[in-house]
Amino acid sequence: MNYTEIPTVAPTPHFDASSDASILRKAMKGLGTDEAAIIGVLSRRTSDERQQILLKYQQAYGRDLIKDLKSELSGKFEDCIIALMRPLPIFLASELHEAMAGIGTNERTLVEILCTRDNASLMTIKTAYQQQYRKRLEEALSGDVSGDFRRLLISVCACSRDEQNCDPALANNLAQQLYKAGEGKLGTNEGEFNRILASYSYPLLRCVFEEYKKIKGKTFGQAIDSELSGDLKTGMKAVYLSIENRSAYFARELHESMAGMGTKDRALIRLVVSRAEIDMGNIKQEYQKLFNKPLEKAIKDDTSGDVKKLLVGMVEG
Repeated sequence: MNYTEIPTVAPTPHFDASSDASILRKAMKGLGTDEAAIIGVLSRRTSDERQQILLKYQQAYGRDLIKDLKSELSGKFEDCIIALMRPLPIFLASELHEAMAGIGTNERTLVEILCTRDNASLMTIKTAYQQQYRKRLEEALSGDVSGDFRRLLISVCACSRDEQNCDPALANNLAQQLYKAGEGKLGTNEGEFNRILASYSYPLLRCVFEEYKKIKGKTFGQAIDSELSGDLKTGMKAVYLSIENRSAYFARELHESMAGMGTKDRALIRLVVSRAEIDMGNIKQEYQKLFNKPLEKAIKDDTSGDVKKLLVGMVEG
């Protein structure tokens, strides 16, 4: 399952930040706003390129591009554009903060952001969080979630997962340890589940899951369903699914953000913005397989206006 990541937003050939800044300025000058021009530029640029446009805009016009965009735009479309204009680690740090703000916690968001990324990405998010909120991410999590679920998130935040080792001989041993910690005993040793899922490399864990199925005749995902409950089950299941097939995990999350009455706009925007430059091409393939419908079509059916044009523009590639 080591696949080549296929982004839908890639670096622009012959990129010229100054020309893009000029297009954006024209789009916002005078009466009315040319949203199509804004979408045309920002949906096709990488996060790094958008940061360069910000600087060139300031240099050329002595103005703050984000302030100008906020004054011209509104509603969900404004949310989308401002999400795009922030460096990805800062955007994701703010999403984590929002997930823990106020009464109640959005555990699903915490899992989606923290349990699916490699050490380097997580480290940049942690740094951004501390800079923005003057608090360590682990400290914020400790104050907001509890028990075994908290231990899982804190473990992942150590950013010290082994990302290299894939020793097949070790896989069978770890699968036996998982079995003994769960279905092989009365009660469950959640600490062992946590240790194994948070410590070893993704390729090795995929071998562990295959070995587990051989030992037990059912998947480790089914074991999680029968052995765990609540937030810990949600978190462990996300870790398991994202290790087994990360693109399919994100395809399901996108589907969930559009399922039922109303769209969970925040989740939909975050998923598109955060995955477009990484593996949205792979996610689209998995979405089609799982739901028998192109992802673009699902977004078109579920959103409207400029938000629809922007998100579809980023997903189409």
